[in-house]
Amino acid sequence: MILVSKMMLRLTAGRVGSLVARRATVALTTNSARMASHEVAQTVDMSQPMYVDRLDTPLPDKPYTDVLTAADKSLKQKEKGPWSQLTQEEKLALYRLAFHQTYSEMKRPSAEWKTVLGGMFIFMGFTGLLVWWQTAYVYPARPRTFDEEWQAKQLQRMLDMKVNPIEGFSAKWDYEKGQWK
Repeated sequence: MILVSKMMLRLTAGRVGSLVARRATVALTTNSARMASHEVAQTVDMSQPMYVDRLDTPLPDKPYTDVLTAADKSLKQKEKGPWSQLTQEEKLALYRLAFHQTYSEMKRPSAEWKTVLGGMFIFMGFTGLLVWWQTAYVYPARPRTFDEEWQAKQLQRMLDMKVNPIEGFSAKWDYEKGQWK
């Protein structure tokens, strides 16, 4: 009777396993068919010159602004002349046409550490709540063998039984004086 029930259990487990595998295969093929119908996001042609603000690359491949307005074009024409005739604002505007950020703007520290620290505190707080919940509702009560009174009684019992009297526990107890040697 027991042998028959074990065989039935194996047959049932085998059937369930094949059913799950078959369903997983069908799900994968339908998902890949669904994914194939969606359009791919726009790709960037890495062989073309790109603008990147980096400290280790002082001169990017292309200027920051590609499309110039009429005012920008006249400023570019003025740039070809002597720079002593340009005002400070015009020089700054020319710089902003070529570059998005200055070195000091690139080196400026970000406030990302606040987000990281906040995320860590949220995670630790959630973990603390989870541990508190487990100690309150999941774990059993602390065994009585952890109580100091129980441990004192156990120690006295071991001394009375003279546990390991030659080199161990009881060898360090003076039975005549009733104290540790």
